Amino acid sequence: MQIALSQAEEAAAAGEIPVGAIVTVGSQILATGQNRSIRDVDPSAHAEIIALRAACHAQSNHRLTDATLYVTLEPCAMCVGAAVQARISRLVFGAYDPKAGAAGSAIELTDCRAFNHRFEVMGGVLADECGTVLQDFFRFRR
Repeated sequence: MQIALSQAEEAAAAGEIPVGAIVTVGSQILATGQNRSIRDVDPSAHAEIIALRAACHAQSNHRLTDATLYVTLEPCAMCVGAAVQARISRLVFGAYDPKAGAAGSAIELTDCRAFNHRFEVMGGVLADECGTVLQDFFRFRR
């Protein structure tokens, strides 16, 4: 999660909402990602999507069945959907997002019976540190 936090800080320095992500298999980091929606002029360029795309390229496979996705903020519905499509085995996130979180805060999509894949979820890992990065960013912008 520390590496994801450093990605979030890099995103903040670039003027993006500070969210960072990494994808691992075992102890190997396959990919990192940070929010790039503004820089890429792409509403889908969330940290999770960037990291999942890079991890799939690294594995030459659109499935990441043994992978863990770490992200500093609870994923939105789009990002949970991408994690389902990638068939990750585990999601670990930092700060909860009561407005848009789709792993139990605003809505629960990680255990949706309509989806053909489910994965383990662990939230609140380094939640204070992850939340502080976001709070500082928005405090500075106001």
